[in-house]
Amino acid sequence: ATPHPRIDLIALAWAVLSGVAPVPRQLQAMASAREQLVDEQSGLLCLLHPPLSDAEPSAGYIQAYPAGVRENGGQYTHGAVWALMAQAALQAAGHAPRSDLPYRWWTWLSPAHRCADAVQGPAYGLEPYVVAGDVYSMPPYTGRGGWSWYSGAASWLHRAAVESIFGLNLSAHALSLTPSLPADWPRAEITLRRGERTVRIVIVQAQGAQFGQPQQVDAAPTVQDLPADVVKLRVGESVDWTRLPLTSCLLVRVEVRVEVPVEVPPEVPEVVRVPVPAPAPASTE
Repeated sequence: ATPHPRIDLIALAWAVLSGVAPVPRQLQAMASAREQLVDEQSGLLCLLHPPLSDAEPSAGYIQAYPAGVRENGGQYTHGAVWALMAQAALQAAGHAPRSDLPYRWWTWLSPAHRCADAVQGPAYGLEPYVVAGDVYSMPPYTGRGGWSWYSGAASWLHRAAVESIFGLNLSAHALSLTPSLPADWPRAEITLRRGERTVRIVIVQAQGAQFGQPQQVDAAPTVQDLPADVVKLRVGESVDWTRLPLTSCLLVRVEVRVEVPVEVPPEVPEVVRVPVPAPAPASTE
């Protein structure tokens, strides 16, 4: 009998997204995901490892799938999307250094990007215009697409693009942006429409930026095409979008800074106890 899986991507991602785990545990969770569940060569984020075979007691229906298929160790789109959102959340909060990782993982899940790849495309074998629920991760079918036209997975992938890559945070009144754009994007735009209101959002960052390398802020692309009344926001700064004109434009300028990778300790104690000295005896004088 094979052992039960020792690591699961959904648990790791939601340790971050839920905010329940302390930050060191969140960093450790995503570091473990990158080490044990990421297949860089095939462009896959596997759901669990090792896959189930004939484990006792049975893990249920997923054990009926062959190893590397769907939930049994394949790239399961829901879990993989949550993982890229978790990585982007850590970077947006400043807990992890900025990197292209969220976007790179997003391209692994995008059917258009996968089909356009000279190696991954032929192996994938599905439509480039709809999202698959899973991609197989084990030979001889590594990279083959599974269930196609998966609307729930497509919805989460769309949310990841808007909320994690572009970093749009929207509530009933507040709007802010904490983007995780790839370094070689000098500029990106997104248009928000709510009722009669249209908000054009432009994000610019240092041109030719490479994360981990010094950049000049004034190397950012020009924004001469923007209206004179453009509203300038800092990353993470909030604005009441319901008070904006019916047609408005927001500009967010991203400064690319030198980042130092954070070393994640192999083990993080649950509780750090600091000894408290006993109080001094009362004076008898």
